[in-house]
Amino acid sequence: MIYKNPEWSYSAVLYEMNVRQFTAEGTFRAAIERLPFLRSIGIDAIWLMPIYPIGLDGRKGSLGSYYSIRDYQGVNPEFGTETDLKDFITAAHALGMRVLLDWVANHTARDARWLDEKPYDWYERETDGQAKVPWDWTDTAKLNYANRDVWRGQIEAMCYWVREFAVDGFRCDMAMLVPIEFWQEAAEELHAIKSDIFMLAEAEEDNLFDRAFNMSYQWNIHHIMCDIAKGARRVWDMRNAIHAERARYPKQALRMSFTSNHDENSWSGSEQSRFGRALEVMSAMTFLMPSTMPLIYTGQEVGYDHSFAFFDRDPIPAESYAENRTTELYRRLAALKHRERALDGGERGGEMIEIENNAKDCIMTFVREVSGSRVVAIMNLSPFTIHADFHTGIYAGAYRDAITGEEFVLDTHFERDLLPWSYKILVK
Repeated sequence: MIYKNPEWSYSAVLYEMNVRQFTAEGTFRAAIERLPFLRSIGIDAIWLMPIYPIGLDGRKGSLGSYYSIRDYQGVNPEFGTETDLKDFITAAHALGMRVLLDWVANHTARDARWLDEKPYDWYERETDGQAKVPWDWTDTAKLNYANRDVWRGQIEAMCYWVREFAVDGFRCDMAMLVPIEFWQEAAEELHAIKSDIFMLAEAEEDNLFDRAFNMSYQWNIHHIMCDIAKGARRVWDMRNAIHAERARYPKQALRMSFTSNHDENSWSGSEQSRFGRALEVMSAMTFLMPSTMPLIYTGQEVGYDHSFAFFDRDPIPAESYAENRTTELYRRLAALKHRERALDGGERGGEMIEIENNAKDCIMTFVREVSGSRVVAIMNLSPFTIHADFHTGIYAGAYRDAITGEEFVLDTHFERDLLPWSYKILVK
């Protein structure tokens, strides 16, 4: 069993907001002013990186890690007040957008309120009594999920944000590090408060969809895409992974597709540096793959080529936050996602039906079709000019190019050169 996906989620485009870097002020109040612009692009839901107070003990950089949380029921004064956050959520809802909070269940800050206020066994401990440090995250303390009181503390805190702030769901950090049974219990209680709550797991395990999550990260395919852009892998690796995922996960399972997020951007570089000339075609692929919900990370909507400092203020310059060609590309891709039911995620969308071609190591030619909606994709995912040659069969006919708006006739026998990293998305 998995929970039914909220109606809005099937055709949705998600935006990850790094409040610290999104505006010159780095506040909820300043971010409110840009919500209409995001909505105009086609953003349906905003995932806020953690909005909670950050610990001081072992703090990294000048402002610390979002993921070193001191108080699960507080608001980071760096971003504003509780009223500011409520106003942000209200403004987003008024524009028809949902708001997800980032939830960090595995650990807290090393000077978290719970370390002082809760019993000793709420944390895993070293032999000297100090709270354990998970991995190399030296500014955090590992919670003890052998203690069911920790479950109750976490769930009550999550319920607080739904009841008091009307949030629409949670993106759950490193979800595989805590028991699936915890997430199942949390999801049950959250759904009792809000029936269409949305749960996103930063993980890929199969069991996440068993009474817990609606969507998980598509890490594997993301890394394959990066390798293809660098010439380290070929297109059949991605094709095989897409088909394997459809067989592996439940039909209703949504997968988050992306070319960037806060981890990739800060630790691996901007999407421009990672994808190079392949960026546009790979961005388009995140909107076309079956069962996916595409993600746009802070700055991507204006093509901002920068790797943000993670622990310090490093805002997008005001002069760089302006509508441009990248903005228009995302706007057209989002409109396509909204308009064509074939591109819906989960069980609603069309399967990926491949059109056999002569260069399967370099190009993907496929159709997604359902209930009168048809999208045909011709994607050269290589740095080479490819002389494509294939038969379209029942998919031949008159189409419109979803990006340029031009009319296009897809002949029964398609034969022409495809430039490196070029693509066509055709709609019936």
